[in-house]
Amino acid sequence: MSLYDISALKQDLAGLSMVDDPRLVRQKSRDFFWYSPVLKRQLDHVSGDLVVTPRNEDEVVQVLTACHARGIPVTPRGSGTGNYGQAMPLSGGVILNLAEMQSVREIGEGKVIAEPGAILSKVDDETRAHSRQELRMFPSTYRTASIGGFIGGGSGGVGSITWGGLRDFGNVLRLRIVTMEAEPRRLELTGEDLHKVMHAYGTNGIITEVEAPLAPAYDWVEVIVGFDDFMSGMRYANDLARQDGILKKLITPIAAPIPSEYLSRDFSFTRKDQSIVLLMIAPHAMGAFLAFHRRAAAGSREILFRSDKATDEESKNLPPVYELAWNHTTLCARRLAKDITYLQVLYPFPNQIELVEKIHARFGDEVLAHLEFVRFDGDITCFGLPLVRYSNEERLEEIMKIHEDLGAPIFNPHRYTLEEGGMKQTDAVQLAFKQEADPQGLLNPGKMIAWDDPSFDYASQTTYLFPGLQNPEQTAE
Repeated sequence: MSLYDISALKQDLAGLSMVDDPRLVRQKSRDFFWYSPVLKRQLDHVSGDLVVTPRNEDEVVQVLTACHARGIPVTPRGSGTGNYGQAMPLSGGVILNLAEMQSVREIGEGKVIAEPGAILSKVDDETRAHSRQELRMFPSTYRTASIGGFIGGGSGGVGSITWGGLRDFGNVLRLRIVTMEAEPRRLELTGEDLHKVMHAYGTNGIITEVEAPLAPAYDWVEVIVGFDDFMSGMRYANDLARQDGILKKLITPIAAPIPSEYLSRDFSFTRKDQSIVLLMIAPHAMGAFLAFHRRAAAGSREILFRSDKATDEESKNLPPVYELAWNHTTLCARRLAKDITYLQVLYPFPNQIELVEKIHARFGDEVLAHLEFVRFDGDITCFGLPLVRYSNEERLEEIMKIHEDLGAPIFNPHRYTLEEGGMKQTDAVQLAFKQEADPQGLLNPGKMIAWDDPSFDYASQTTYLFPGLQNPEQTAE
């Protein structure tokens, strides 16, 4: 039974696209939270009460006004491709489905303006056709993720080796948002103000328009390089990442036996003991890349695949390499082994090679290495998205603590809150903006600890449980 007067709300929103069928509402109440067995246990019962699909910003304002008046929570949703429960309505209420706000409004030199529900790959289709430009970065869910969801819940991805993270200045140019007040305001944010709402899970404003930078578009050459041992591939990747003159969009080392065991449907050409590095290289940089490859200090290595030299049959059997990288590596593994989960690890510059080697040796096959090279605060380093053979929550916590004790911070993908999944501290800027833009705390409640429990001790190693989840029976079904 709902905690809210949904019937009255439906009358307030007459004329808008709404769905209240419990089965369909439950479908729209879920994202890829099940990557984590911890979140699967905590969130599997979560459902909203009503899905509302606005067609434009005026309808967004109408929804927020009506829900504010009735004290009904609103959880924004793009395509639902997040991994941490970002788009899951912990307090029930309205799921604001932004999928129909999908137009690309303007393309200019070095920039694009789009509505939040625009799918990233379709934005690129339009910008490439218009002027041979493309988005600087995208997640591995490029073909299904929305641009608003990426900015609200993502942090980087394919392209971050060149451009850094989403929160780096210049990687988002402008956001238009709507606040949740008695009379919602429409605000334009640029510069430093963007950090008020980027990667905030929609807890303090609804994005209704995105202005993002573009880069020249290329028919990227996809390359797969094989190695007899993982650390040779790691060093090769690190050296290539530091070659500033070679334009690249992806550098992904993956340890054996992941390619043969978990990517086996696509990797019939790899041996069981062979590690790989996935690459995306600009066509004009291939000569320079091949020169690097010949002179690389890494041990035994061979180019297993080049998309510019592949036969139609070889290309047909392989998805785009970005769909084997970032969190798609985890997805591929989970399709074949349900006991697999993952971590998100930072290997800080300048000790990334030593740290990776130490951690890789420490865990063996229990934690299988998968790295993504990025620019982080201007330096070249790597993030880890290793595959973990899950046994129980206690061991998972122990594995994460060992990483942190060794100097490799964990961005915990087994938590649904902003702080626990990030730097484990209050973001004072985002909290202050929530106090201004969402004074009743109705936007995506339960995701910002600083709002719900300002005294929470992040160092306590205890999991923050939003009150609605402490007693699941009280959560709307």
